[in-house]
Amino acid sequence: MENQTLEGDTLLLEGLKVTPQSSIPAFILLLLIYIFIMVSNISLVVLISTEHSLHQPMYLLFCNMSINDAFGASTIIPPLLSDIFTPISEHYVGYIHCAFQAFCAHFYASATHTVLMIMAFDRYVAICNPLRYATIMTHRMVVGLSVWAWAISFLMVVILIGLSVRLSRCRTVILNPFCDNASLFKLSCESVLINNIYGLGYTVVLLGSSLGSVTLTYLRIALVCLRSKNKALNRKALQTCATHLAVYVIMFVSGSIIIVLHRYPHLSDHRKLASILFHVVPPAMNTVIYGLQIKAVRQKIFIMFTRNTTTGGKWDNTVNTCQ
Repeated sequence: MENQTLEGDTLLLEGLKVTPQSSIPAFILLLLIYIFIMVSNISLVVLISTEHSLHQPMYLLFCNMSINDAFGASTIIPPLLSDIFTPISEHYVGYIHCAFQAFCAHFYASATHTVLMIMAFDRYVAICNPLRYATIMTHRMVVGLSVWAWAISFLMVVILIGLSVRLSRCRTVILNPFCDNASLFKLSCESVLINNIYGLGYTVVLLGSSLGSVTLTYLRIALVCLRSKNKALNRKALQTCATHLAVYVIMFVSGSIIIVLHRYPHLSDHRKLASILFHVVPPAMNTVIYGLQIKAVRQKIFIMFTRNTTTGGKWDNTVNTCQ
């Protein structure tokens, strides 16, 4: 791949490396996971949007997470599926398309952090200031927090990708399953010092603010729970916070593994696999965790399926009667 020469804005993308024998199982597995991610996340957004009893800040903020998960999975999985049966020497991609995919991949990762930050703030207000929760977490506040989460991520990623796009290119091969920022600036023979400085600052600010805010929030919540003698309140706080914390840990560990593996070039194949899993595991797990752990959501899903089953049974009885 490294010796191939392409003209114009056409790049050669490594894609997902699988053997001919494992291509069909890999395709089926990825396809099923993608269908599950899309159906579960979209269904949860529809459920929260249509059920008036779920129009609470915590659930409305979670809609941001479901939308972002569906977006992140759609950025990576469909291109991987389309390339599985294509020879590696024919994985061509346009430079503009590659830059757009890199933007979407980093936008998904950044928005994941910012959305979890505003969800942590919601839990902090609900548990530490329960009497003021309704006056603080108004509809306007929920919209404002959501806009802030998306806008900050958008701005940071635009600068990140813009610094890479400005560089001239002397290479045409991307040794990665999909396009990302590192793949873009590695195509250039110019100095990438500015890219490295901003990339480091971007990572430190994003991870530092995310980890710092979530850690401080849960330390404060833990202190409130320890001082409180209300067992019912502590049980409810533990349930909702454990759900949010589980989602955050899955996301943070998945992202941290990629950063650590970047330091070990001989583990490049492991890093590539980890980068794919980052767009697969959290989106698939988040709806399962929230859907099964939060009682209100679990009850609504149960009622919805019970209603459908009952309706189906009545329809069958009506058909049999008519016959």
